[in-house]
Amino acid sequence: MTTSIAAVHGVLAAYRHTQQAITDTIAGLCLRPGDDRRVLDRLHARTTVRTRHTVLPLEQYARLDDFSATNDVFIRAATDLGAQAIRGALRAAGLRPTDIDTLLFTSVTGIATPSIDARLVTRLGLREDVKRLPVFGLGCVAGAAGIARLHDYLRGWPDHVAVLLSVELCSLTFQRDDPSTANLVATGLFGDGAAAVVACGSRHRRPRPSAPVVVATRSRLYPDTERAMGWEIGASGFRVVLDPAVPDVVRRHLADDVHNFLGEHGLKPKDIAAWVCHPGGPKILQAVTDSLDLAEEALTLTRRHLEDVGNLSSSSVLHVLRDTLAERRPPPGSPGLLLAMGPGFCSELVLLRW
Repeated sequence: MTTSIAAVHGVLAAYRHTQQAITDTIAGLCLRPGDDRRVLDRLHARTTVRTRHTVLPLEQYARLDDFSATNDVFIRAATDLGAQAIRGALRAAGLRPTDIDTLLFTSVTGIATPSIDARLVTRLGLREDVKRLPVFGLGCVAGAAGIARLHDYLRGWPDHVAVLLSVELCSLTFQRDDPSTANLVATGLFGDGAAAVVACGSRHRRPRPSAPVVVATRSRLYPDTERAMGWEIGASGFRVVLDPAVPDVVRRHLADDVHNFLGEHGLKPKDIAAWVCHPGGPKILQAVTDSLDLAEEALTLTRRHLEDVGNLSSSSVLHVLRDTLAERRPPPGSPGLLLAMGPGFCSELVLLRW
């Protein structure tokens, strides 16, 4: 019972900036008189990010003076970007909006009731009986977890079409007047974007027979790591929690998880033809590379994505999957591994076959 990845489409927020321009803006928003600007410059430079996209022009962020105003921007922009992403994915898959049987929406950078997926039903012309599942709280891992949950659904409904939509507007979570290391790192790392995945069950007509399929998935929640990553939610919105020990958690756990998961399918890391990895940040990517003993070029697309647009939270691994399909598609029958990590602290592994 496999799931076919019929199409992946990624979009970016409208305003593109150099890292230096964003750093200069953050200095004005976050640093207090007397704070050492050199700390901010050093933290932003270490991210290796060169350019990022934001949902607003940089000069408008100073006007977002409370969570209500910020979240209103999220709702409007997430609906617009989400519509673009789904339309692009359906077009690439050769399907219509009415073909969608279930829609899973994920974000961790804003909230809405009715949810963003509900707001898209009429706008996109989806059926009134479409099954919807909005998911909040998975953070960076949600791109991989979302594909895994589509696979679970399509195993029960193999003639259906399922869509995953991720929209992350990370710039709306940056905290003003907060010179903490966690906030300064986040303001140097995260960007704004969205992605949609169209998946078909094993009994559905496959628009693209050469599409990769999901073979199996694995979820892992690591004990006593709840404070490693996440949000503290208050009057000013989402204040980032980011423990510098996160790369150490990856080094302790990821290798065993990957080896055990692949071993159940008669595979080893050296057999994987395509590594589709979420770009958590330079230190996390180095921890992944070291713990799995990967060649540096194994994560080339992931590192390039980080440099070009930053970390898009749950959308990033889907952008990397899109780039893999477009630029580095392995030979037919080759195995691939899609992986991401996020708050919990947790990981999600998705075994693919081309």
